[in-house]
Amino acid sequence: MAYISGLDSADSPSGPGDGSGCFLCEAASENLGDDDMDRTLVLQRDDRGILMLNRYPYTNGHLLAAPLSHVGDISELNPQQRAGLMELCELGTRLLRKTMQPQGINMGMNLGRCAGAGLPGHAHMHVVPRWNGDVNFMQTVGQVRVIPQALNESFKMLKAALP
Repeated sequence: MAYISGLDSADSPSGPGDGSGCFLCEAASENLGDDDMDRTLVLQRDDRGILMLNRYPYTNGHLLAAPLSHVGDISELNPQQRAGLMELCELGTRLLRKTMQPQGINMGMNLGRCAGAGLPGHAHMHVVPRWNGDVNFMQTVGQVRVIPQALNESFKMLKAALP
């Protein structure tokens, strides 16, 4: 209880409100050129938000979809922002199916640090391709991640598939 009581506001679902130091806010910046979008692994940026590769993926093709607004909880998004977030997830799903042919896809959101959010201040969805027999147990049992494709190769393949 002492640990739980001692968590500061940065660990709350909303986190710091200004977005400073937030990699999703950096990726969502209107000032990013094509080279910067490639460097930050942003596949799509529009008024709905951003779709990008996760730099620390659970498996190859692990995508993040995020609103442009730096808010930590889905309830802080308006209906249009929530719908835009789901549209980006659907785009990510189409890209993954076209390029990597997964047999399944996990989608989810971690709200708050105790729920697993590595960035609790900026709500985002994970879109993770899955295959029968993949090694999803490796991280839990062996504390190891198995990524069979280089991140830049995944990015190039997904970017080339964008409509």
